[in-house]
Amino acid sequence: MMQNILSYQSAFTDYLEGYASPKEPENLYSPIHYILQLGGKRLRPVLTLMTAEIFGIDYNKALDAALSIEVFHNFSLVHDDIMDDAPLRRGQQTVHEKWDLNTGILSGDAMLIMAYQLFENYNPITFQALAKLFSKTALEVCEGQQYDVDFETRDDVTIPEYLKMIEYKTAVLVGAAMKMGAIVAETSEENQNNIYQFGRLLGIAFQLQDDYLDAFGDPETFGKQVGGDIIENKKTYLYLKALAFLDKKDRIQLEQLFSVQLDDNSDKIETVKQYFITSGSAKATQDAIKEYTEEAFKVLDTLSIADDKKSLLKTFGTSLMTRSV
Repeated sequence: MMQNILSYQSAFTDYLEGYASPKEPENLYSPIHYILQLGGKRLRPVLTLMTAEIFGIDYNKALDAALSIEVFHNFSLVHDDIMDDAPLRRGQQTVHEKWDLNTGILSGDAMLIMAYQLFENYNPITFQALAKLFSKTALEVCEGQQYDVDFETRDDVTIPEYLKMIEYKTAVLVGAAMKMGAIVAETSEENQNNIYQFGRLLGIAFQLQDDYLDAFGDPETFGKQVGGDIIENKKTYLYLKALAFLDKKDRIQLEQLFSVQLDDNSDKIETVKQYFITSGSAKATQDAIKEYTEEAFKVLDTLSIADDKKSLLKTFGTSLMTRSV
């Protein structure tokens, strides 16, 4: 299984190398080349290639669709980083820090256009199906980002609202990555929609896992600063669940902690993590991750593919949920 994933990753990386070659004007394309080379898990393009092969075609035919998803994902990161004023991405300088704000905006714009352009390599019917899915997904990602921004200034965010936000901001793109592989493979519409649901549910579990690891991950393996969400007072699933479970006195304490910006956050992180554990919120988050993963696995029963392919998807889902990075 891991062998498969590694071969998808390396095939994709080779293809990306050829795509992201230097072009003029350098100040437009260098930042694009830079962000695409920064790596990351390449989770979405791997899913596109894997899905294409699961539905019976050579994954090489899905490389352009996979690349489109990756270019779009990285475009959204460039603009997100500007909105968050983030200095680092994957441990390296963000585009707007390394160059400047205007470069980040314009290079991001170009990436969004490049992502669409890649569909032109497919026949008209596939092109239309990919473009339709892509437009819908890209708009949802923008909606998710706006919810995320809105939540920063609201103190009445509910758990259903939070789940909707992560579904739009993160999960729909995972679903779309898989559905694109299915579209390129020209499988039935039913298969396409079911694999989308599988990816979407897995995407929600993946994001909840990210929330969890942000607080409880191992600093050695987790790519970001542990406790980053706590420092930024992000109202994650852990935080919202803790508020729901705590008695009034502790709830006020926790809200108080999430209303301040400190120079030294080590005590704050520890105290908040204790609240997450004692309130039962840490366990509730792990339970939710498990629930969404199991929901995703149920969808696999509806797919008309061989059992060994189903178990491949299951293994992949399980490996995502037991990750420490």
